[in-house]
Amino acid sequence: MSERIDPLIPMVGVVTDIRVDTPDVKTFRVEAPEGGKVFEHIPGQCAMLSVPGVGEGMFSITSSPTQKNYMEFSIKKCGCVTSWLHSMEVGQMITIRGPYGNGFPVDTDFKGKDMVFIAGGIGLAPLHSVINYARDKRDQYGTIDVVYGSRSMDDLVDFPEIQNVWCKEEGMNVHLTIDREQEGWDGHVGFVPNYVKELGFDASKTFIICGPPIMIKFTLAGLTEMGIAKNQVYTTMELKMKCGIGKCGRCNIGDKYVCKDGPVFRCDQIDEMTNEY
Repeated sequence: MSERIDPLIPMVGVVTDIRVDTPDVKTFRVEAPEGGKVFEHIPGQCAMLSVPGVGEGMFSITSSPTQKNYMEFSIKKCGCVTSWLHSMEVGQMITIRGPYGNGFPVDTDFKGKDMVFIAGGIGLAPLHSVINYARDKRDQYGTIDVVYGSRSMDDLVDFPEIQNVWCKEEGMNVHLTIDREQEGWDGHVGFVPNYVKELGFDASKTFIICGPPIMIKFTLAGLTEMGIAKNQVYTTMELKMKCGIGKCGRCNIGDKYVCKDGPVFRCDQIDEMTNEY
């Protein structure tokens, strides 16, 4: 692993593996040129990936800090930089800087708690690091429930790992759903917010949500109906991050900067922000 000097200084990373997750999502494994991780991080933090001459973008680090040999990024193809990344081949180099943001309180507020992770689509990517961190330190956490939904079976990110590892792990319950019925799918059909209410989780659990804004809005409303306090619910707003250091002002919400004060917030903290977000 390279010595971390300044999160503003780009460091070189080598793409050592590319996995196709869905028709528009690929997972990139990145290592330092000398091997190992480019830098350390905590679950929920982000990094800036840059393609010189093309542009740069902020992405969640989807691998757990307990993985000592590499970092991973699950990236949806949706623009110039992501399209270029999707055209890369193993062995190519990129620049990477970070880590940015506050991350999830895995070693404080989450310790000893039963946790429910609720994700929609590519929203599983920022939670992937937290889930695997809790799995690797299993004795420090209670039960783990994952509620994950997407448009179709083909759009489920990390489906082989979910099916072959997560679903078979003791103390871990995985609840999958897709928006509409599909040939070959015998699981639950329906939207994530309604499925969460159907599952009827105990109000003592800690909830972590990530997905499209409309999904988060209705899921949070459903949790409130179930009697779950907003200080038990966490989410991440990393999509609002731009420079990562609070200088550009693009992620400013009232007196908060998502990149410096977040991107991870408890939902009662979000309630205290202005309505401009």
